Amino acid sequence: MASTSKRTFLQTMCLVVSLSTLVYGNYGDDIKVSFGGDYFNEITDEDQVEEVTPTPSPEPCRSPVFTKWDKLFTMLENSQMKENMLLQYVDDIIKVELQSLRGELLQFVAQYGGSCTSAVESLVRRAGIQTETRLQNVLDRVREVSADQYTQHDAALQQLLAASVNQAARMERLESSCLKSGAGGLVSQDKNFQARHLMQEVTETENGGRLEKTLSTISSELQTVREQLTLYTRSVFANSLPSGCDTGLIFPTRSSTAHVEVSPKTPSQNNAVTICLWVKPTQVLNKTILFSYSTTGNAYELQLVLTGQSVFFTVDGEAHLVEASGAIQEGQWVHICAVWSSHQGLASLWVNGKQAASSPGVAEGHELRSKGSILLGQEYGRSFRHLSIPDTFDAELAFTGKMTGVNMWDRVLDSKEISQQARLDGRGCGIRGNVVAWGVSDIEPKGGVKLIY
Repeated sequence: MASTSKRTFLQTMCLVVSLSTLVYGNYGDDIKVSFGGDYFNEITDEDQVEEVTPTPSPEPCRSPVFTKWDKLFTMLENSQMKENMLLQYVDDIIKVELQSLRGELLQFVAQYGGSCTSAVESLVRRAGIQTETRLQNVLDRVREVSADQYTQHDAALQQLLAASVNQAARMERLESSCLKSGAGGLVSQDKNFQARHLMQEVTETENGGRLEKTLSTISSELQTVREQLTLYTRSVFANSLPSGCDTGLIFPTRSSTAHVEVSPKTPSQNNAVTICLWVKPTQVLNKTILFSYSTTGNAYELQLVLTGQSVFFTVDGEAHLVEASGAIQEGQWVHICAVWSSHQGLASLWVNGKQAASSPGVAEGHELRSKGSILLGQEYGRSFRHLSIPDTFDAELAFTGKMTGVNMWDRVLDSKEISQQARLDGRGCGIRGNVVAWGVSDIEPKGGVKLIY
């Protein structure tokens, strides 16, 4: 048993040595791979014979005989090993180059990063200073132009008024002189110089046949002056109240008592409503009340609310509303109309005569309660007043600014009726509602709110 194991071991060692010698001698670097016609994945009869014919067991230390397939597989293994070695070598080169490049980049950033950052900050700072300077110059120029325009307007008004007075006095003197000369009366010698001068003008015009022409010229000049005064007055008046409104409301401060009570008429139907008004807000915060209609059963029956630059119209509480975004600008007049019908709950908001928002399903089928109270610039809220409760409200909800042309109808107005009221230079204030009519319905300003004319 021991001798057999020893013999097997010796045979194995001899086989390994023989294979190493054969591979080194025959398949080294001088081996050239040739894919001739004998190696096209086919086994010839000779190879089959060589494979089928049994060979005797090789004696120890005798190299075995390899077939062509064995040689081919050996060459393929050597080629694969060389390819792996080349790939490994390329990976090592790339890693070294990348590490070198990374080191150079870090060195560059460390060397020049600080100077680049400081240069960018300096450039941004200079640009900001230049922008602020230019903006300040533009603002100063705008202020100067505005002041010059106001000064010119005042001077023109004074000149027009003086010219009107002078022309009126001259016209009166000429008429008086004409009447006296037609009656045949002579002017006494003791008249003052102005009277003699006027009489001389009348005599000359009579003698030259130019009296009618002179009077016509003076009349046309007076008419021109009056037209200019009218245009200027309308221009100045339009800056205070729009759409030909004669009266308005000023809400000077935001307080817990500033509000206006309106006495509405009882509507003939309670399934539709249109509310229109002009407003010029001084400041708009998170929530500002413009119009509020409250009843004993519902403090939030109807409301027009400003929130930032948006307008909200609510019917039967805040759950039923429609919103128009970007409709309000502080310090500018804007015309707002809110329309609602219980049929399909169609509600819409109109800004400056154009529809800005519309929504169906707003309090659909709801019936407005009658005999309610209307407030401008405030709301009763949940603490709806009773006989013993004073008029105190939430100051944070109070409106500040100007308001005019408040009207209310118990029907839906069409687009033409709304656009007629929204003209800034028109006469929209002459269109009045049948529930609240501006200039007709009783209004009672309270808490420092003033009615201007």
